[in-house]
Amino acid sequence: MAKLFGNLHLVLAIGLVSAFALMFGFADSVAIDGNSIGRWLHLFFGVLWIGLLYYFNFVQVPGMPKIADEHKPAVTKTIAPSALFFFRWAALLTVVTGLWIAMINGYMVNALTFAGNPYENLIGAGMWMALIMAFNVWFIIWPAQKKVLGIVEASADEKAAAAPRALIASRLNTLLSFPMMYAMVSANLG
Repeated sequence: MAKLFGNLHLVLAIGLVSAFALMFGFADSVAIDGNSIGRWLHLFFGVLWIGLLYYFNFVQVPGMPKIADEHKPAVTKTIAPSALFFFRWAALLTVVTGLWIAMINGYMVNALTFAGNPYENLIGAGMWMALIMAFNVWFIIWPAQKKVLGIVEASADEKAAAAPRALIASRLNTLLSFPMMYAMVSANLG
């Protein structure tokens, strides 16, 4: 068992095979289409994105001052860059799969322009919050973190200025995540 669960790629492969077995096991009574696959992927990437957002805000940022200076490079050189890789790509893929779902279900334009019914407008509000959050990830948090973590060259002053920018954008994303998730789970669309 330790060999199985010690191999992340094997666990992921078995998880995917299990999901496909479940899908095809219920294929007679449940549709397997672009909508159901899109929703499944949207949920996966969304959980990964928001889970990492919460990890950064609830665990890593508050925990860093408690870590001895000689141990901080373990976080800043190994853990944070890896987590930020999955964080930014999960953000992008959450948005892409969400837009895909809205498009194939025919409510994307109404939702984004608030020109639809109350459910479309509610999910539109959630979509706009998610778009702002993804923008923050790619164009504020990631560029700032590259400086802070030494991934790109930056002076001490640039690093010092980048850290609060990243923190504010990350905290804004945490703030927006609560109403965004409410909008997403409460807009009962097809």
